Amino acid sequence: MQRHEVAMLLIQEGNSPKTQWPLIKDKTIIGRDSSSDIQINERQISRQHAEITLTQQGYTIRDLGSKNGTFLNGQPVSGEPQLIHNGDEIGIALCAKTTFVAEEATAPVMMARQNRPGIRIDTGAKRVWVMGREISPPLSLAQYNLLELLYQNAGHVVSRDAVVSRVWSEEDADGVSEQAIDALARRLRERIAEVDPANKYVETVRGHGFRLNLVEQ
Repeated sequence: MQRHEVAMLLIQEGNSPKTQWPLIKDKTIIGRDSSSDIQINERQISRQHAEITLTQQGYTIRDLGSKNGTFLNGQPVSGEPQLIHNGDEIGIALCAKTTFVAEEATAPVMMARQNRPGIRIDTGAKRVWVMGREISPPLSLAQYNLLELLYQNAGHVVSRDAVVSRVWSEEDADGVSEQAIDALARRLRERIAEVDPANKYVETVRGHGFRLNLVEQ
């Protein structure tokens, strides 16, 4: 089927090699297997999980008998193809969230995406994404607690005392050295840099504390 512009699937959450997948084929397989057209490497996702198809009526999605299901705007998708529209959210096994972008809407959606923060946190699951990619293996509890505190106060300086109160227990707080706080911040920077070495997120403000700079994608 000839077409000049190409729709795409944007990965909002989930471990995938790319955050933007052009739908260049008439049939696109989403799954965990490396042979999938769109690969999302999460254990809950089946090897061949779902299929997006270009038809005369538009794009459709159907589940391929996956174990943990496919969801269109929160509603389960069966093996029967369902039409999808620009901006629809497609959930893959509830561990990956994607957004469908129609051909004619690719540019405006990409502009909107550029305004998303470079770091996103799922506080319930304690999962962290940097520029759309999940940090794996996960942060240590101390690293996560520091990042969550900075994230909640993004753009503002967080004092060292506040860091100690959040990260260390009351029993240990009195014995925490400046070096221990700096070492924790350094380890957090290193973990973030594994995903995005180009940007400096955690900034040390001498004599005051730390600040999280959210970089736009």
